[in-house]
Amino acid sequence: MPKWEDYKAEAKGRGSLAMELFVVRSRPAGNMGLVKATLPDHLAYQKKMEAAGSLVMAGPISDDTGEEMQAEGMIIYRAANLDAARTMADGDPMHAVGARSYDIRKWLINEGSLSFSIALSSQSVSIG
Repeated sequence: MPKWEDYKAEAKGRGSLAMELFVVRSRPAGNMGLVKATLPDHLAYQKKMEAAGSLVMAGPISDDTGEEMQAEGMIIYRAANLDAARTMADGDPMHAVGARSYDIRKWLINEGSLSFSIALSSQSVSIG
């Protein structure tokens, strides 16, 4: 298995973007009352991280059938390194009070494309 930094250098060498982001998968730790009570503080924290340029995207994810909401979420951070991203995840009130637990991984963005449409009057954004 290649080391992460070696693979990252190899990806850059072949012309890939090789942009490193950090993916957090967050799940309830058992007390849904605490999850619901902490939600306003969590959302305020997400807004703060977004304003700071650290939050790339975040939101809930379904179960593996795509039919059920199990209160799991995914957060993608922009950070200098894994320790800095972990500090951000630890600072999320959901994780800080123990309402949710998480795991975190580096994610190397190599391929893909995004397009955005912003409608100012309706305050809507679509991503394609």
